[in-house]
Amino acid sequence: MSGSANDLFGETPRDREGPAQGADAPRPLADRLRPSRLEEVVGQDHLVGENGALTRLIASGSIGSLVFWGPPGTGKTTVARLLAGTTSLAFEQISAIFTGVADLKKVFEAARLRRANGRGTLLFVDEIHRFNRAQLDAFLPVMEDGTITLVGATTENPSFELNAALLSRARVLTFRALDEAAIEKLLSRAEAVTGQALPLDAGARAALLRMADGDGRAALTLAEEIWRAARPGEVLDAGGLAEIVQRRAPIYDKAQEGHYNLISALHKTIRGSDPDAALYYLARMLDAGEDPLFLARRLVRMAVEDIGLADPQALVVANAAKDAYDFLGSPEGELALAQAAVYLATAPKSNALYVAYKASARTAKEHGSLMPPKAILNAPTKLMRQEGYGSGYRYDHDEPDAFSGQDYWPEALGRQRFYEPVDRGFEREVRKRLDWWERLRRERRGEGG
Repeated sequence: MSGSANDLFGETPRDREGPAQGADAPRPLADRLRPSRLEEVVGQDHLVGENGALTRLIASGSIGSLVFWGPPGTGKTTVARLLAGTTSLAFEQISAIFTGVADLKKVFEAARLRRANGRGTLLFVDEIHRFNRAQLDAFLPVMEDGTITLVGATTENPSFELNAALLSRARVLTFRALDEAAIEKLLSRAEAVTGQALPLDAGARAALLRMADGDGRAALTLAEEIWRAARPGEVLDAGGLAEIVQRRAPIYDKAQEGHYNLISALHKTIRGSDPDAALYYLARMLDAGEDPLFLARRLVRMAVEDIGLADPQALVVANAAKDAYDFLGSPEGELALAQAAVYLATAPKSNALYVAYKASARTAKEHGSLMPPKAILNAPTKLMRQEGYGSGYRYDHDEPDAFSGQDYWPEALGRQRFYEPVDRGFEREVRKRLDWWERLRRERRGEGG
């Protein structure tokens, strides 16, 4: 889930005195380190800092409905809870995973009763992107009449996952993955609250910051694992840390935005001729568990879209990498994908073929079923010959330079030019040929050079 009661990173006055004692069940460290004020939330200064977007909204006296968008463990639930307290609104939380339209009606009715008694409601909806369109539409009237102030939390891009009607009534605030300085601040708070230093040397502590992958809750969970596993007096190095906590999987859902962000980055780095960046994004996707054959298919697409005839060998290499992975499997076959990625990144670039195909498809669609010239049509029957099919066709191999210069276009359309090769790579030679054939065509039409 994108947020929970554990998604709270700060210290309450009670916790500053040390771990709670008594018969209560132990609370996770992330739960114990809840902020009591917005100023204690780390890593989101652009929202809750002195000049942050949310700080300004609070100062204006009207926050309106909001959508919190960001990765897990960045404080979305925390901020929503504290926001309700700051604005004196009743806080109610639901999860889109467990809530249906009937449940929403009950929540809205309770909010109406509060409103009748003079108090507003901040309704926090976790995983709001999991609601379908009908469920999202149910929020619109109660947002418009002020029954609720909606704060939705999502790890997915709202532009794709939420409908336009809801987005037009809410402001999107982006939560950022926590940087290493913010994670370090959380770990220092945890050490202060527990009264224990993390038993890590400098290299292991730096590795822990990277393992958290921008997720504050994950960082504190890892810290708890370390304290539980370390022996008295033991100080772990990076290798020892890895043995204890294993390796936290990167934040990456093959069906969601992380997937599309990284494949977009890979495609654009290859298009931008940066082989090192291409290797980096390829490695990240493979490390996160992406299907190598999906990556192979995308490399083939890049070969035809961004290189084309500037280097016809690019398609051969990309297809060969796919076949090599099929043959070798993982991990050996992954090197073939890396080779293809570097080849494509270092190849001359041209989208001339891509542009030409799109233009030709558009023209074909716009002009319908135009008849080709009868001269270039076969005439297998007597009737077709009588109708002029094949009449006047000139066999190019029998013509000077093996080029007849014949007009192959429907008369109603006239000659078109879709393909404009660039002056790079093999297309430089293709352009020379096309220019030469155009000169011959004009000469044979009597138009001169």
